[in-house]
Amino acid sequence: MKKFGFFLLLILIGALIVGCSASEPETKEKEVDGEKIEVAGEEKEAGLSGEITVWAHPFTGDQETEGAMWKEVIASYEEQTGVKVNFEQIPWANRDQKVLTALAANNGPDVFYVIPDQMPQYADAGMLLALDPYLEGFDIEDFVDTALVSTTWKDELYGLPILQEAYTYLYNVDVIKAIGEDPAKLPATWEEFEKWAEKAKEKGFYATSFQGGGSMNGTLYPFLWQAGGEVITADNQVMINNEAGVEAFEFINKMYTNGWIPKDSITALEHDALWESGKMLAVQGSGISVSRMLSQNLFEFVIAPPMKNKEQLTYGTTGMFVAPINTDNPAAAAEFIKVVTNSDNQKKFNTVTQYIPTRESAKDIFGEQKYLAQLAGYTQFALPGVIHPEGRTIMPLIQAELQTMMEGKKTPKEAADDAAKAIEGKIGK
Repeated sequence: MKKFGFFLLLILIGALIVGCSASEPETKEKEVDGEKIEVAGEEKEAGLSGEITVWAHPFTGDQETEGAMWKEVIASYEEQTGVKVNFEQIPWANRDQKVLTALAANNGPDVFYVIPDQMPQYADAGMLLALDPYLEGFDIEDFVDTALVSTTWKDELYGLPILQEAYTYLYNVDVIKAIGEDPAKLPATWEEFEKWAEKAKEKGFYATSFQGGGSMNGTLYPFLWQAGGEVITADNQVMINNEAGVEAFEFINKMYTNGWIPKDSITALEHDALWESGKMLAVQGSGISVSRMLSQNLFEFVIAPPMKNKEQLTYGTTGMFVAPINTDNPAAAAEFIKVVTNSDNQKKFNTVTQYIPTRESAKDIFGEQKYLAQLAGYTQFALPGVIHPEGRTIMPLIQAELQTMMEGKKTPKEAADDAAKAIEGKIGK
């Protein structure tokens, strides 16, 4: 590996010393040994040799099963290419600092896993290997379009995605019936949701949860996208306070002032007790939420498609593999990224992790798991967040304005305008 400049390291460490995303799995680190398994032989990829180092994170609490999966995936690559893989699982905590420090010290990985708010920071700093030159004849069309949003920065593809999520509303069937509605005809638009929310309030239920103390990915952003808006463009045009942005702020303010969401929604991180005790009509959830509901078996629930105002969109993270620009074996690194995200390996990976594959051809893994199969059909509507080098750092600035609005100290327009000013200050406009 060639060294990164010390100046670049300082810039990136300063930009990246922030907490982990709310969407990351909560697991413990455990290393996987180098044992190999037998796989069917394939013709070795021409021109590849040597070895690469791959870093990933724990994705489940079952490290024995996950480790066996990685051995199988890695063995398929080694057999196909003749390249040896040195695989290491690293913890989620402090991952940015570990990656950056290792790369600068000449002992970093050749391939590593990132999430959407990391990729543009790395790419904009010139840290990542552009993959386009290695994708001739590659079946990129099989990937879900929304999964590629987070892998691309300024028209360059820097990663290939292996997992997705799609957040949407889970509804309590008992509450639906209590308000006189039909579980087979769930709200599809803001207008329809508002009618159900008012009925829920009249019957003594909250309409939904709102985690005002959490990530904007689960609060403002889905409504902003549904209104047809966005936060900031790749060329630093701040859009959060245009007509669509103000409409999203207004919708959230309406939910709060009308009592459709709990009083502590300004700073709340969860409302699990209210939902699980049957006092709430709906909550936003993903595959993890579904698994939890099925394991608890508290009450019957149904899943609605992502809501629509002007657009039908929602949030869903994307996980991808990338290679650093200074890898000594770029062709082998790029080939590993292609192999690990091919259809067969995505089926293996996502069967174990219970995330949603990013390839259409791999989405048949859920079989009789009707809820996960349903969510898999919604990734086409799932955006991965704000894809911008400052996507992570501007989030608290927006959150502060949203909270001030909900406290009644600013109008939705004032909050949106002040959020825009704060973002402009952060990016130096």
